[in-house]
Amino acid sequence: MIDVAVCEYGAGNVRSVTVALRRLGVAPMVTESRDAVLAADLAILPGVGAAGSAMRGLRNRGLDQALIERVEAGRPTLGICIGLQLAVERSEEDEGVVGLGLLPGRAVLIREGRVPRIGWAPVEPGGETYYFAHSYAVESPAAVGYSEGIVAEAAQGSFVGVQFHPEKSGNAGSRFLQRQLDRVAVWQAAAGDVSALPTSGS
Repeated sequence: MIDVAVCEYGAGNVRSVTVALRRLGVAPMVTESRDAVLAADLAILPGVGAAGSAMRGLRNRGLDQALIERVEAGRPTLGICIGLQLAVERSEEDEGVVGLGLLPGRAVLIREGRVPRIGWAPVEPGGETYYFAHSYAVESPAAVGYSEGIVAEAAQGSFVGVQFHPEKSGNAGSRFLQRQLDRVAVWQAAAGDVSALPTSGS
């Protein structure tokens, strides 16, 4: 059984993630507890909203340090949408917000095409189609997947972050979440040896 902690920090969209995980046979714990996030086999940082208020929500609960510590320890962690944008070093949203630094890079306003970028789009490599809803996008050397020229997935060490919403992406999203659960199972089997983990959720 995989112990999954979904971070509750006031950013919303937590319910959709928990419903999607339950469909895969997981009973996730929605929590504001720093200790619970640190101890979980998989921690998920989901969310929608603005970077400034989201980071304040994390800091007020001590979840920012919990996420940093678990990634430093090689424990599997997933960021979804704003969870990816908060994972980089800085966001230009809200006049500049310091991020968690789990990944190198920054989040910037999308300046070409439709803004906000809402709808279904394919992710390469792989070609699966996922649902997106965002106005900011990550620029990072840790990128491992792109959608229409925008970073759709980035990974480093035990952290994987995606710009799309797997919980709203039907069968493709379910397959992605199952891959994340599978990588946790690999980590468990390796007794926490992060070198045994795939670096990407693709």
